[in-house]
Amino acid sequence: MAANADGALERQFRLSEQGTNVRTELMAGLTTFMVMAYIIAVNPATLGFNGELDITQIATVTCLVAGVMSIAMGLYTNRAIAIAPGLGLNAIVAFTLVGSMGLTFPQAMGVVVAEGIIITILVLTGVRKYVLEVVPMPLKQAISVGIGFFILFIGLTNAGLITFNTGVPESGSGTSGGFLALSPLNTWPIFVVGIGLLVTIVLTARKVRAALLWGILAGTLTAFIVPGDVATLPDNPLGGPDFGLLGQFSFSFIAELGILTSLLVVLSLMLADFFDTMGTLIGVGGQAGYLDENGELPDSQKPLLVDSLAAIAGGAASASSATSYIESSAGVGVGGRSGLVSVTTGALFLLALPFVALVNAIPAVATAPALIVVGVLMVSVLGGEAVSGAVTKVRGIDFGNVEESLPVVATMLLMPLTYNITNGIGAGFVTWVVMKVAAGKGRQVHPALYVVAAAFLVYFLRWALFDAEF
Repeated sequence: MAANADGALERQFRLSEQGTNVRTELMAGLTTFMVMAYIIAVNPATLGFNGELDITQIATVTCLVAGVMSIAMGLYTNRAIAIAPGLGLNAIVAFTLVGSMGLTFPQAMGVVVAEGIIITILVLTGVRKYVLEVVPMPLKQAISVGIGFFILFIGLTNAGLITFNTGVPESGSGTSGGFLALSPLNTWPIFVVGIGLLVTIVLTARKVRAALLWGILAGTLTAFIVPGDVATLPDNPLGGPDFGLLGQFSFSFIAELGILTSLLVVLSLMLADFFDTMGTLIGVGGQAGYLDENGELPDSQKPLLVDSLAAIAGGAASASSATSYIESSAGVGVGGRSGLVSVTTGALFLLALPFVALVNAIPAVATAPALIVVGVLMVSVLGGEAVSGAVTKVRGIDFGNVEESLPVVATMLLMPLTYNITNGIGAGFVTWVVMKVAAGKGRQVHPALYVVAAAFLVYFLRWALFDAEF
């Protein structure tokens, strides 16, 4: 019986052709799941930041989307790439669309579905690759790093390490509007954060698989031990999944924001999703030996299509935009090569559904260290080249050239400082075009960038131009 099952899996996933076997693939799938499982706790903590959503419902759709779409990726592409709601993409939904722009949760999910539909069309028409080529590499890097800073900032605030105080600082500098300050460190919640962060950092430094997950578990356990009701058990910890959020999306965001703002918000989410996916496919593909001699992924249309459909599925299920996970490299690192890895990972997400109510027991201070470390890892692409003792060029970003550095810095800093990723992306496009034109290099700018920059400029000036949102 077991031999027949192994034979069926061999034929389905062409295991020997890829130099692997069933046992290796199953272990790789388990490894990838362990490394990704933190999203079961972090996604509900992020999307439910304002307390208006049921944590069990978010955890349910998180597992459901991750399970179904990872299995779809494995069966359709035969690649060891798993899918789950994206960390960074969910921050856009929670803190930009809902928190900053005031959309309802169903309206924010409508934005995600619209973004997924557009990406799917771009994939099917072959335009997605063209769109990626239009955006300059420094801006691509800046968007990824900016989202990393944003996630890091969210982690620090969720941890309670920094707080927003009103009034003028003691030095007398600044404005009366308020300022960021370090919180008192002599509280039990901060102690919980410290334990979780210490475990996560140590395990990450020692390259331990699932360091983020172990950090969350350590923080949660500590939260139950210390006094002060830092964490409490849910009333029904084994209550099972709750599918109440399925289908709760609405396109009424268009009427709420207006056509132009809606288009730019969808574009911002789409760009973030674009670069996240491409980075994952190239990174995991290179590690797994999928890339050809030109460094390109053969038959890339298939994983791109599944990834775009995952965005639609994530929005329709109210789990936020789902995307390919760079954590898939963990499974590849232990020998995984075929789609059986993704199928195994997806099956484990589905098997976690009966236990999602336990996520209610995980406090925000226990998931905050994971956000902090993920943010740092996203920012870590700023590994530079030393020139005369000073780092001036950072992986495609020439900080010695103000034409590039100004748009890049504007993109990276405005995301966390305005708590709005769309603002950062828009500022990057506008300043990129302005700086190139000012330097007499306007012809080097792709015509599409002029259109996008003009649209973002109107977006920034909309209240001055029209005295109202539109």
